[in-house]
Amino acid sequence: MMRQPTLFLTVGLPCTGKTTAARRIEVEQRALRLTKDEWVKALYGQENPPSAQGVIEGLLIQIGLRALDLGNNVVIDFGLWSRDERSALRQAAADLGAAVELRYFALAPAEQRRRLDQRQAEAPHTTWPMSDEELAEWAASIEIPTPGELDGSEPIDDPPVGFATWAEWRTHRWPPSVF
Repeated sequence: MMRQPTLFLTVGLPCTGKTTAARRIEVEQRALRLTKDEWVKALYGQENPPSAQGVIEGLLIQIGLRALDLGNNVVIDFGLWSRDERSALRQAAADLGAAVELRYFALAPAEQRRRLDQRQAEAPHTTWPMSDEELAEWAASIEIPTPGELDGSEPIDDPPVGFATWAEWRTHRWPPSVF
């Protein structure tokens, strides 16, 4: 009998420990780890073009969903700041018969800044400069997961108005190309 695959979603702002946790999950759970920043760095170097973000995430999600469908565990390491993103991925996993585990990472702003500065000093090739203003703006925009999202007890929301399904919303949020 085949085991039920699990989709692990890392949720949080930059430098809160998502990728460290994703690497641990990758090993402990034998999961395919999909870390967007590694792909953006490989494709664009020091550039971080906004137009490529959704496309790269979408392609990685397609790979992840295919891996789940094949029975493999997957860890998505993007941040997933919006509830809609998390709901869309929870629904996609449910549609494939996979379990979902959300892992939320939060830090005090001073510790987040310390970690970012350390990363910039020790491994600048893995990140981009981020100002205190950007960090504050992002902190104000993240939709923190509810306890029900985290433990899986909360039903998945309906898709936003204008979208019949979460699959339709995913295609809108994560377009197949930059063109």
